[in-house]
Amino acid sequence: MATVSARSAWWLAIRPATLTASAAPVLVGTGAAWADGKFALGPALAALIGASLLQVGANFANDVFDFERGADNADRLGPQRATQQGWISAAQMKRAMWLAFAGAALIGLYLTWVAGWPVLALGLLSIAAAYLYTGGPKPYGYLGLGDLAVFVFFGFGAVAGTYYVQAHAVSPLAWLASVPIGALATAILVVNNLRDIETDARAGKNTLAVRLGDRPTRTYYLLLLAVAYAVPLLLWLQGLAGPWVLLCWLSLPLALQVAQRMRHESGLALNGCLVLTARLEVVFGLLFALGLAW
Repeated sequence: MATVSARSAWWLAIRPATLTASAAPVLVGTGAAWADGKFALGPALAALIGASLLQVGANFANDVFDFERGADNADRLGPQRATQQGWISAAQMKRAMWLAFAGAALIGLYLTWVAGWPVLALGLLSIAAAYLYTGGPKPYGYLGLGDLAVFVFFGFGAVAGTYYVQAHAVSPLAWLASVPIGALATAILVVNNLRDIETDARAGKNTLAVRLGDRPTRTYYLLLLAVAYAVPLLLWLQGLAGPWVLLCWLSLPLALQVAQRMRHESGLALNGCLVLTARLEVVFGLLFALGLAW
């Protein structure tokens, strides 16, 4: 078992590469708010911090609960997990998880003061979803519902929620702009679950990838990418956004690169696809946000 410093262990547990899944939707929601003349810097920054804290809390929860349920073990192919490696105790990880959720809740209180009770409801649901993905008596991540939750909370919840705290309403543009980001966030999870399909099946973690099987999961991933690139075109053709919304298509070479790799790579090689998919979401999200704002 490798030995790392406490600082390195916590940094690995945070999983900084996954924070793109929380940053990208805030960027897109803010871009949509800017397009509609509703941009508000304070709520936008608070939404970014709150979303990041929720992501960190979810990462801590997954780290400890997957270990306790046996999904993270010596056969794991993905990046090392701090609890499973013994770098951080389960009790320490749970305390850190609740601290992250508490920080997100404090941000949520400010946003509730700014935009009203719907923000409080969304915040409480988001914390519950982050915890119950792998925690609680019947974690829904073990029932194949993780993909739907990621699409809803990292798509509609995060994008439309970011728009709402600035505009105090949600426009059709904001709702539709949520779809590509939700699709790409889900694609990150799909790569992760495809890589772990065998170990998850043995641990009784019946993700959607386990239920679908290898080849259909790869097709599902490609469909998510196709949806992400089709929606901006729809926004333009429907007159909800100008042609600059297609700026996100500049990320298409990266999408084609990872799509090609996803057709045939397996096991440890999928860790590279995971990194590329996370990178794709943040590049797409930044370009999409700029295109919406212009």
